[in-house]
Amino acid sequence: MNVLMVAAECAPFVKLGGLADVIGTLPKELNKLHVDTRVMMPFHRQIKDKYAAQTKHMADFYIHFAGRDVYVGVEGLFFNDVTYYFIDNEEYFGDAVYRGGDAEGEQYAYFCRAVIEAAGRIGFLPNVLHCNDWQTGLIPLLLKTQYSHWEIGRARTIFTIHNMMYQGEYAFEAFHHWLGIDPRYDTPEFMHNYECASFMKAALVFADRISTVSPTYAQEIKTPEFAYRLEGILNARAWDTWGIVNGINTEEFDPETDPYLQYHFNKDDLTGKKKNKEKLISDLGLSISPGVPIIGMVSRLTAQKGLDLVKYILDELMCTEDIAFVVLGTGDHDYEEFFRFMENKYKGRVCSYIAYNNAVAHQIYAASDLFLMPSKFEPCGISQMIALRYGTLPIVRETGGLCDTVQSYNEFEETGNGFSFRNYNAHEMLSIIRYALNTLHSPKRRKGLIQRAMESDNSFGSSAKKYLELYQSIL
Repeated sequence: MNVLMVAAECAPFVKLGGLADVIGTLPKELNKLHVDTRVMMPFHRQIKDKYAAQTKHMADFYIHFAGRDVYVGVEGLFFNDVTYYFIDNEEYFGDAVYRGGDAEGEQYAYFCRAVIEAAGRIGFLPNVLHCNDWQTGLIPLLLKTQYSHWEIGRARTIFTIHNMMYQGEYAFEAFHHWLGIDPRYDTPEFMHNYECASFMKAALVFADRISTVSPTYAQEIKTPEFAYRLEGILNARAWDTWGIVNGINTEEFDPETDPYLQYHFNKDDLTGKKKNKEKLISDLGLSISPGVPIIGMVSRLTAQKGLDLVKYILDELMCTEDIAFVVLGTGDHDYEEFFRFMENKYKGRVCSYIAYNNAVAHQIYAASDLFLMPSKFEPCGISQMIALRYGTLPIVRETGGLCDTVQSYNEFEETGNGFSFRNYNAHEMLSIIRYALNTLHSPKRRKGLIQRAMESDNSFGSSAKKYLELYQSIL
């Protein structure tokens, strides 16, 4: 089986969100299952600057796009056991990864046509084109219409939704201008959705299967709250929709080998975890004893991440509980300023690291006692899985992938690997935080929770087996 995975970004080449982590890890795991999985993505400026000398020129040709003939180059690179193909065009990929506005729509409309025509010229004909997020959403439509008579037109398509919020919405006239899409597709049956047409709607209609990044999110997106006005087509295609939880890179996030940690540890010997906590207290200038629980957060500082709830109760939490609170991330100015203010107010007990530092992030995951992730919505989330890997017990809201990866502690049956609350309510969250802190007072319960957390299988190897089943279902 040949699979060509198509996306706008991929770690380690370009990473602006969780999509990059999936595309950077899943192909390697699929290859281990004897699925020849390769990746095609834009040759963004930051990739070209670093890797151009290592690439091999595969093809160059012209496509008809936006009323003119436009150059396409294809560069190949074998990297970390995976073959990558980069679509090269300075006009579209010579600056920002995402240009915004109509320029971004044109950028990725070009990419969709270039991918299809490149696929027939690189000596690798895929059985499956696995498209990811709206930037690739026109590929299933184009394959079934303009390219149905091409050899590549026989390929089956999977479209994976990583976040329903972003849909690539533009006036249909733009799609017609860019790609000559027939006006008969400008209807609610096909591309049109309320005032405009969209990449996402096209993919949801024309892809052979739809998947999203957790089983719970697959159910949530059938409701108006999560579907952003696309619940009609998502309900119509519910039987074609799979929910497969993302994984994490277990080689990068490994408490026994992590190069960012001074002290390594495993589920049977947590001595290193305790030493890492002492080091974090010292490095961040916290004035607490090692026995005081640390609640950590590593997050984009945006409303989606539930920070309104944190703002509402953090004062009360700090006044009533003997804890430290550490947050790392950047985002909305108001949240950044709030955490700076709280650090100043609770000197030595609150640390706001308003930046992104990968080494410090790893240290927070490894050294904290609890990890707070109260997201308003979370298609999958990886931070909670990283926390589990390091024996840091997550406190999450029951939404999306948080629901599927964190099993709430049951003190009567001694089950669960973390803590959760259901409603988007600040004091419900505060109650669960207090329950978690109280549970930590019992060495036996704490040890059992940490062991179950670290035994959780959130590897991409597990996800890859389910993707293989998905591919097999359409061939």
